[in-house]
This record gives sequence, C-alpha cells and structure tokens, in this order.
Amino acid sequence: MNKIRFFFLSALFITVGTLQAQSVDQGKRFAYYTRYKSAKDVLEKVLASNPNNIDAMYWLGQVLIETKDSAAAQALYQRGLASNGSAPLLLVGMGQIELMQGKTNDAKQRFETAISLSKGKDVQVQNAIARANVAARAGDAQYAIEKATQATQIKGFNDPDTYKLLGDAYRKNIDGGGAVTAYTKALSLNAKYAAAKYGIGKVYLTQNNKEYFIPAFEEAIQMDPAYLPALFELFYYYYFRDVNKAEQYLNQYVSNADQGPDIEYLKTDFRYAKGDFAGARTAAQQLITQYADKVNPRMYRMIAYTSDTLGDAPGAKQAMNTFLAKAEPETILPGDYLELAKINSKIPGSESEAFANFQTAIDKDTALENKIEYINKAADLAKKLGDRKQQAAWLGVAYRMDKNPNQNDLYNYGFAHYQAGNYDSAINIFCNEYEGKYPNEIFGYLWCARANEAKDTTWQSGIAVQPFEKLAQMSMTIDSAKYKGQAKNALFKLASYANDVKKDPKQALAYVNQILAFDPADPNAMKIQDILQKAINRPQKAATPAKPPVKKPATKSGGGSSAKKK
Repeated sequence: MNKIRFFFLSALFITVGTLQAQSVDQGKRFAYYTRYKSAKDVLEKVLASNPNNIDAMYWLGQVLIETKDSAAAQALYQRGLASNGSAPLLLVGMGQIELMQGKTNDAKQRFETAISLSKGKDVQVQNAIARANVAARAGDAQYAIEKATQATQIKGFNDPDTYKLLGDAYRKNIDGGGAVTAYTKALSLNAKYAAAKYGIGKVYLTQNNKEYFIPAFEEAIQMDPAYLPALFELFYYYYFRDVNKAEQYLNQYVSNADQGPDIEYLKTDFRYAKGDFAGARTAAQQLITQYADKVNPRMYRMIAYTSDTLGDAPGAKQAMNTFLAKAEPETILPGDYLELAKINSKIPGSESEAFANFQTAIDKDTALENKIEYINKAADLAKKLGDRKQQAAWLGVAYRMDKNPNQNDLYNYGFAHYQAGNYDSAINIFCNEYEGKYPNEIFGYLWCARANEAKDTTWQSGIAVQPFEKLAQMSMTIDSAKYKGQAKNALFKLASYANDVKKDPKQALAYVNQILAFDPADPNAMKIQDILQKAINRPQKAATPAKPPVKKPATKSGGGSSAKKK
C-alpha cells in the first residue's frame, strides 16, 4: 500500500511539474506571437503557484519589458536575485535592465558572471545574453553575435531560436547578408519557424525591396497563420496602398490577437485609411475618454490628422501638441512635425511655429530625400507668405544638401534670391555656378544679366555691360532662331547705355549694327541706326573763343588814371 501511495504521489509530482513546465512554455509561446497580455497572465499564474520558478520569472520580466514596464521587470528580477542570487537567467535579465539604463559595464559583468556560473554550456543563457544586447539600444550587437555563435557550438545544439537571435544581432549590426544566412539556418532546424522568415522580410524591408519583403511576410503567415508580427507588417504596408487587402490582414490579425485597447487603436487607424475621417476622430475621442491617462498617445495624433483633414486647424494643433507632449520619444515620427508645420501654416500668426517644426522634421529624419522634401515645403510656405528672403534661404539649404541637384533646382535657388533682392547672391549663382554647369543653356546668361541690371538700374557703374554682351553672344551661339529676341533686347539695352550714359553714339551704333547683321529688316534697329548716324555725322559746333575780360573804370575811391582832372 505504501509503495502504491509512493508511486501515486511521485506520478502526481511529475504531472504537476510537467504541467508547470508546459505553462511556462505556453507563456513563451504567447510572447512569441506578441500576445503579451496572455503571456503575462500565464506566467503570473505559474509564479503564483511557484514563486521560485526561474524560467517563469525571466520570461515574465521579458514580457514586462516588451510592454514598456521596465520598472516592474527590474523589481521582479531584483526580487528573484534576492533569493536566487546565482540564477544565470535572472542575472542576464538584470543585466538587460542595466543596459536599458545605460550601465553597460555593470550589464556586461552580469552577463559574464552568468556565463561563468553556467560554464558556458547553457544555450538558454547564451540566447538570453544575445536577446538583451539586441533589444536594448545600448546593447552590443557584436557581443550578441559572439554569444549566439558560441551557443551553436555547445554539444547537442538544436535550437532555431539561437539562429533567429543571431539574425537579429546581424540585422542590428547592419549586416543584411549575415542576418539572412542566420535566419535561413533557423529555418533549416524548423521549417515552420515563421519568426525567421519574418526576420528575412525585415532585412529586405530595411532596404525597401518590396520584391523580397512582401513574399517573405506572406510566407511567414503561410507557415503560421497566427504569427502576428508578419500580419501587422502586411496590414501596415497595404494600409497606404490597398484598403481591401489591408482589411483582410487586419481581420486576420484581430482574430488571432489578444483583445483590448490595442485592437481598438488599430480599428480606429483603419477607419482613417478608409477615408472615414469623422468616424476615426470620434472613435479616438471615445478611447481617450475611456482610457484617460492610460490611452495610447497616438489617439491624439489621430485626432490631429483627422481634424486637419476636416478643416479644424486649431483643434488639430491642440491635439498634435498633446501627442508630442505625451508620446514616448521613439514613437514620434519626423512626419508628425511635418504635419504640425502644415497645420501651423493654416493658422494666421503661427507661421514662425511652422518653420520651426519644418526644421525639427528635417533634423529628425535620416533620409536625405525626405529632408529635401521638407525643406522645399518650407520654401513653398515662405513663397506663399511672400517672404522671398526666407524662401531663398530654404532653397539654398535644399540645393546644397541634394547630392544630385538638377538644373531646375539651381534655377529656383537663384531666382528666389533675385526675387528677394539678394542680387549679389543671384549674380554668384547665375553668372558663376549656373553658367559653369550649364553653358549651353540660356538661363544662366539671361539672369546673370538681369541680376546685374537690378543691382544698378541706372547703369552708371557699368556692371551690367559685360553680362549683356555675353547674353547677346550666347543667345546667337546656343540657338539663334530660338533666342534671337534675347540677343536683340540685350543689344538695344547696350546701345541705350552707350548713347545715354557714356555719351558715345559710335559705340551705340556698333551695338545696333550687330542687330541689323542678323536681322536687317528690324524696324526699330533701322530707325535707331538712322538717328545715331545723323548724330555722328552732324557737324560739331566750333568752340567759341573766350572773350577778354572787360576792364571797368576805376571808381573815385579807387584813384588812378581814370580820375577826372581838375
């Protein structure tokens, strides 16, 4: 009987231990799917029944980190280390928290202690170190690669998670080739490992190679239709391109995800994508009321965008400023400042704020083409406001930043300075840079001449003479048929300068004769030629000799020979 009882109790303990292990695995599985609410519920139940379960404690800490509650994760790991100070996984978890706090030396000491305690033979410890260094901004990607690689060399290794983490580390290290190789090795160990295929998709997404990232995400959900990260990427991609496809992936995502506010946020986002701006704004306002301070700040951003679209610029401005004040810095996009600048531009008196927000968007965006786009938008606003000097300044920034500016970019840059009255800058741009880069285009010569003329409208200094002579010459050289009018105009101005300012009718006639050389029938040139020729041929009046001064008789008081004799 005692033997039977012993056997029964032993079986019971084994069963309970197995169920408990399965529960930790279940929590890990939920975390794999990014179902963090479910993962948290399961792991908390495991710890409630066994407060010293190291695996449950480590994974619950990971879930808390993923849900932005690092303070709770730190408290959990500290509590675990108080009674299990030599638990390698908890040491790694605490090291991850320290990495997040920027304490890189303390973190690395924890990692090395964990490796020492596990004698470098525990794959899960090596994985945890790699995971920590990939996840934390201050993490060392090369160190993660080293530890994950060492894990693959442990006797009996057969864990696809390690190769997946190795791929993540290579991706953080901006080594797409190494990442794809590692993810592929993970798939060789588990052909249905959707996370590895998803990782391959993320590599190509970074490269904006849709021919590869879309199929990779699609293959990931074919491997595992419940894999939420891939479903979200496809939803997000089609969100901006095809609302019908986006809705298909959203429905699949919702059916597999934990229900809660995050799902309601996604549904609200999708209303915006479908063009239901009023409905999206109402839904966002309801969620803010429902969840108060716990609401995701992006609902304020939703109100900003929808209010702007619906014509409520003041409401949009208030909502966007609230979003920027409440949101985590990493969730704020350069486009949010661009949108705020756009909103500012619609509110009289907020123009200076608009330019400041354009500058913030430019500073925060890492893509050069986006920076140039934002700068040009700022220049457009300055033009709309009639602020030519500011327009010229913005266009100058865009031109200098662009690695491959075109002819039109340079023209707009120079012309903006001309309109702003910055004639020296316009002269430099058109007379030097434009003429040098585009010698067979008329616009450099034309605006070089006009900028010099604008600088001295009286022509007294003569600074416009050479540019107009060059304009006349190049007009006939580049395309005499197309630009004959530009040549004539330049030569007429030069003739006027020579005759009226320099008082040199012979030089004026020489300019007019140049016109008649390529257009003998020009009536204005013929008329002016006749006038100038007559002026030249008109006899010059002889100079009148100076008359000697007339001597005046001396006055009585003056004395002398002219005095009357008595």
